[in-house]
Amino acid sequence: MLIIGEKLNSTREKVRKIIEERDVKSIQELVLRQVEAGAHLLDVNSSVALGDKEKNMEWLVKTVQEAAAIPLCIDSPNPEEIERGLAVHNGMTGKPFLNSLTAEKEKIEKLLPIIKRYQCAVVALVMDESGIPENVQTRIEIASKLISILTDSGIPLREIYIDPLVMPIGTNDQNGLMVLNTIRGVKELYPDVKTVIGLSNISYGLPERKLINQIFMVLAMSSGLDAAIIDPTDKGMMAMIKTTLTLLGKDSYCGEYLKAYREGKLTF
Repeated sequence: MLIIGEKLNSTREKVRKIIEERDVKSIQELVLRQVEAGAHLLDVNSSVALGDKEKNMEWLVKTVQEAAAIPLCIDSPNPEEIERGLAVHNGMTGKPFLNSLTAEKEKIEKLLPIIKRYQCAVVALVMDESGIPENVQTRIEIASKLISILTDSGIPLREIYIDPLVMPIGTNDQNGLMVLNTIRGVKELYPDVKTVIGLSNISYGLPERKLINQIFMVLAMSSGLDAAIIDPTDKGMMAMIKTTLTLLGKDSYCGEYLKAYREGKLTF
């Protein structure tokens, strides 16, 4: 299970201010806490911060990678901002991710040349000009279209991460089930393609959000989920993930589970 740390996102008021103020120490503290908690990648988004968008992204990427040799998921609705982030990303840390491509014609036209140029892994969202589909079949059809576009551009199936788009169950009690069934459908058609979710949307507006998030993570993993954008400093969530991997037969002789137990990482 690929853990993508979510806490370097400028939609968070604290992070936005840190970026605007060029507060190196605070950003790097957020980096190290996530890495030490078990993140494999960090999602970086500076798009909400005031000032020059491209310079903000460049500063953020460089500052993060000065603190830790970890690959980044370059996240922005702005193609120019994404390209600046990819351009300064330290490739020695691992392959960067682009977050995100959609099936919207304008997005494809702007992002596909960037994807070809940098040969990055890609988070692809199952939406198009009509918005987010309200049924599983259309989501899978959009996923298939995006997979075809990306493989035609030389991106291997294993570097394509389909995001089935988690929406709050508080607005539609079928939203969770649609995501789970979309994950299953994509994995059945394309076993080598990866799936990823931004987990916390599922519980938006409801009490005891951590409980909902943790249980949904277990359900998503059992449906074939490969990666998640989460808060890795949530010890309960990380314990759930480690335990679920063991129960799904992805932990030889329970080695990782026992190691986590010895290190005190299975406590909530």
